[in-house]
Amino acid sequence: MPSKRKSVFSLASTGKDKKIKHNASERAQHPPVLHGQQDKAFSNLRTVVRDALDNRSLPMITNSQAASNIMRLLTELDAALCHAEVLVPSSNNSQDQNSQIIATKHNSQLPDLPRISDSAIRNAVFTHPGMKNDISATYDRLEVLGDAYIEVISTRLIWDRFPDISSGRISQIRETLVRNDTLAEFATRYGFDTKASVPSHYADQPRRWTKTKADIFEAYVAGLVLSSPADGYGVAEEWLTQLWLPMLDRLGDQRSALHAKEALAKRIMGKGVKLHYADERAPSQQGKGTQLFYVGVYLTGWGWYNKHLGSGQGTNKAIAGDDAARQALLNVQLIDEIVKMKKAETLPKS
Repeated sequence: MPSKRKSVFSLASTGKDKKIKHNASERAQHPPVLHGQQDKAFSNLRTVVRDALDNRSLPMITNSQAASNIMRLLTELDAALCHAEVLVPSSNNSQDQNSQIIATKHNSQLPDLPRISDSAIRNAVFTHPGMKNDISATYDRLEVLGDAYIEVISTRLIWDRFPDISSGRISQIRETLVRNDTLAEFATRYGFDTKASVPSHYADQPRRWTKTKADIFEAYVAGLVLSSPADGYGVAEEWLTQLWLPMLDRLGDQRSALHAKEALAKRIMGKGVKLHYADERAPSQQGKGTQLFYVGVYLTGWGWYNKHLGSGQGTNKAIAGDDAARQALLNVQLIDEIVKMKKAETLPKS
C-alpha cells in the first residue's frame, strides 16, 4: 500500500476527531461578503480610507507614535479592501446530512453544483486524510489532481478571454482565480464546509481551515472528472467558468483602465514639471508567491514641491502606479487647483 503524502494538514486520527459543522464561530471568521446595495457602502469605505491616507497627516493626533500606528493600520485596511472579492453569498440552506451534495438552485448568481456520480469518490472528497488510514477514501490524492485541472482550466479561460495580455499578466489573473481564499470562499458558498469530515478544532484555526476548504474544492473538481470519464472534464470546465466570469469581468475592467498615468500627465504636466512615482512601503506577500506593491505619485511644479497626489497598490509596480494616478484623478478639488495654476503659469504675459 503506498505511503500517505506527508503534510502539515495530515494528522493521526483520534477518538476525539469528529465531523466539523459550520457554526457561529466560523461565520465570525468569515463574515458575509458584500453584494447589491452594499457595494456602494464598500466603495464609500475605501474612499474614506484612501482620503485619510492621501492626507498623509493626522492633525488631531498629537502623539506621533499613535499617528504612525493609525496610518499603518489604515494602509493595512486599504490593502484588505483592495483585495476583497465582491461576491454574492450563497443562500443554500440545505441541511441534508447525507454524503450526496444537492445542486444549489437558491441563488441565480451561483451556478448549480454538478453532482459527482460515484458515491465512493464523493465521500472521499469530503474526508480529510487524517480521518482514515485508507488513502483512497480521503481527498489526499484528489486535491492534487484537482489543483492541476483548475490551473489548466483557469489558464485556458484567461487565454481565450484576454488574447492581448502578457504571460506575466496571465499568471497574475490566474493567481486571483485559484488562490486558497477564492476556492475556500466557493467551498463555503456551496456548503462544502458542512459536509467535511476533518480533525476536531480545524474550524478554530482560520488559516488551516481556509487551506482545508480550498483542498476540498480542488478534490471536488477532480471528483467530477474521475466520476464521469466521458464528459466530466467538460462539466468541470463549464462550472468553473461560470464561477470565475464575474471575477474576470472586474479584472478586465481593471486591465482596460490602466491609462490613468497618461490621463494624469495630460491634465497637469508642463515644462519643468515632474510627476514622480515612488514605493511607499515594502511589498507584502499575498500567498503563492504573489506580492502586493504600494506606490505613491508626487508632483513637483506649479508652486508645489514633492506634493503627494495619491496612493495606489497592485500586483506589480505598473498596476500600483496606475492605481495611484487614478486615485489622484479622483481628488477633483486638488487636480482642479493644479490645473488652474497650470493655466495661470502658461498664459501669455501681457
